[in-house]
Amino acid sequence: MNCTISSADHEKSPATDIVVSAYYRVHLDDRQTFIDAVVPEMAAARKLPGCIYYAFAQDLADANAFHLVEGWADEAAYENHENAATFLRALATVVKKVRILHREGVRYDVAQQHFDDPRGKVA
Repeated sequence: MNCTISSADHEKSPATDIVVSAYYRVHLDDRQTFIDAVVPEMAAARKLPGCIYYAFAQDLADANAFHLVEGWADEAAYENHENAATFLRALATVVKKVRILHREGVRYDVAQQHFDDPRGKVA
């Protein structure tokens, strides 16, 4: 089997103190503006110290919906990202130029981490 590595590949096993999960549904006419704002931010965030993973994904059932999941090693790494120029630039673009129809976001402070792989349930 030929396996290639993607820039979206990420290792989730390192200890993650902070997890952010968010959902955005944007106006159809603003979808590309949203994508153009978050793609460079996603690439920059993945390079920051303490970033365990950072992924934005378009919903498979609704092309105007996007899911974000990010994992940070600790509070300092999270705060560094929240104050990074690339994040603030993307945030300003989205807030000023994208009609967000629905958004929910939650930050989790992780107390304990368990690995989950249900593939073993399949014979």
